[in-house]
Amino acid sequence: MSTDYQQAREALGARLRELRKKHPGGKLTGPQLASLLGWPHSKIYKLEGGKQTATREDLRALSDAVGCPEAFAELAARLAGFETHIRSWRRQLAEGHGPVQQRWNAEVDHSSVIHAWEEAVIPGMLQTADYARYVLRHYAHLHGSSDDVEDAVRGRARRQEWLSERGHRFRVLIWEAALRSLICPPPVLAIQLDRLTAMIGMDTVDLGVVPFTASVKVAPANGFWVLDDRLVITEDWHAELWLDDADTVALYGKVWNTLRESAVYGADAHNVINAARRSLNTR
Repeated sequence: MSTDYQQAREALGARLRELRKKHPGGKLTGPQLASLLGWPHSKIYKLEGGKQTATREDLRALSDAVGCPEAFAELAARLAGFETHIRSWRRQLAEGHGPVQQRWNAEVDHSSVIHAWEEAVIPGMLQTADYARYVLRHYAHLHGSSDDVEDAVRGRARRQEWLSERGHRFRVLIWEAALRSLICPPPVLAIQLDRLTAMIGMDTVDLGVVPFTASVKVAPANGFWVLDDRLVITEDWHAELWLDDADTVALYGKVWNTLRESAVYGADAHNVINAARRSLNTR
């Protein structure tokens, strides 16, 4: 979890503690407040200590319980401020996978040039429907989220329309591991790899592959997307990070450019993809 995010969560917790101690009827202890709310008293200390992130509903209940309902707007604004950057999967997927794709689509629609790096999966902008379906089902199972995978597949397919619009450029790097990872059955991956080879030479797509044998100057780590040098979106198991400060965007741009030095393009990329494709015939 980022330092900035944790500091913001701790600051929110400190504000909650301050409100508890300023209760109009006299300072409340943590157990007293927990009793009023019907919560385990450990939840109060986790929230105040920055160990747990409050929900909007938690903040509304707390502001009412401490006799300061007008504080809710301030507390909710603090929460929205840091959740803009760290978007937990638990919270996002409570709405389903479809809305997650819609938020992505909105950002992509406002972009002209996208730089992407994926180390373990074919990028969503280039996925076939069947491949996307397997990827999304695995994540739905992992997070125990709602079963709206078909809505998400349609949303992801809708995002791919961006590639056909004049003036757009998708500059994407893929590690060879993504070409060989059997996140789906071999026949599905074979069709996906065929699609990748068809994308080579498309005027809106610059597709580079970093082979296993390439010398690299930075470790091929988590995938990320840089949208118009204004926003970075990257993922971890617990959350999706939306990062928009200039220094961070510049850092990810530097990482992308460093990885690009190890990539192959054109016929050489075609050969790496075809080697992965041929290996499926032996499985």
